[in-house]
Amino acid sequence: MTMPLERLTAGGFSIGLEAPLDHDWTPAGDQARRRDGRQFGEPDLRQHAELATLADRLGYRALWIRDVPLYDPSFGDAAQVFEVFSYLGYLAGVTRDILLGTAAVVLPIREPLLTLKSAASIQHLSGNRLLLGVASGDRPVEYPLFGRDFEGRGSTFREHVALLRDGAHGHLPEGMAVLPSTSAPLPLLVAGLAQQSPAWIGANMDGCLAYPGTPDDHQRRVAAWRAVAGSKPYSSFIHLDLAENADEPLQRWRFGFHGGRKALASELAALRAAGVDHVGLHLRRNVRPLDETLHEIAEYVLPQFHETQLTQTIR
Repeated sequence: MTMPLERLTAGGFSIGLEAPLDHDWTPAGDQARRRDGRQFGEPDLRQHAELATLADRLGYRALWIRDVPLYDPSFGDAAQVFEVFSYLGYLAGVTRDILLGTAAVVLPIREPLLTLKSAASIQHLSGNRLLLGVASGDRPVEYPLFGRDFEGRGSTFREHVALLRDGAHGHLPEGMAVLPSTSAPLPLLVAGLAQQSPAWIGANMDGCLAYPGTPDDHQRRVAAWRAVAGSKPYSSFIHLDLAENADEPLQRWRFGFHGGRKALASELAALRAAGVDHVGLHLRRNVRPLDETLHEIAEYVLPQFHETQLTQTIR
């Protein structure tokens, strides 16, 4: 059985997507949000399943889901709204091949045995497609609401990682177990440093989920990651607005850019050259219809990077 991390980096580089699959950060999307009475930062989820299955069929390598337990208007981002493990269970049922990643589960505010049980359940239900991204969290307001200590989250993070690593075998009375058991350790990818030292992160995590940046930014970050983690996967994200004109040049903004598919391919090639192993595309700023955008990238860009060419008919 091919492990999820091996699938993520098959061919040396891969491209995925970050949920929610909506373009609510565009002027038209914001207008629709107001019309529908949704909160600022709350996406339109009416087509989420349809777009997830389309991404799966078109050959995107992974679909990443954020963990935002509570909507806070001061942050203005509800992520994909659904509880992260519940949503992954649903997505496991409506997709077949695409990897399902969390970017990232905030470990210290969760009950660790239930985190393990939830993650192991997704791994079984999805056919071994889970990539468990984890973090210590960066929203102080959440911690007291969950009865957790914000200042001690680094120590709590290490404790939870240890439990996830050994399947809770060393944390339960004799004869007890968390089911379903996993045949292999859950793949753990870290977002940020999680209040740990780089050396600890490199030794104890299986991969990195890095903040968006330019190829030059990532070249420096990849070097730092390789120094402590060796060849373990390094992934990041791009906030993309794909222009209709394939030749439209790249115009950078914070976390990403606007440009045509040729500019996208050039940026991805530069990221690959910088040592990045996987990029998730974030489309909340994308003006064009998302199904149209997903088709264009799948037809013209994915085949330049993925090991296997598209075999499905792109309609």
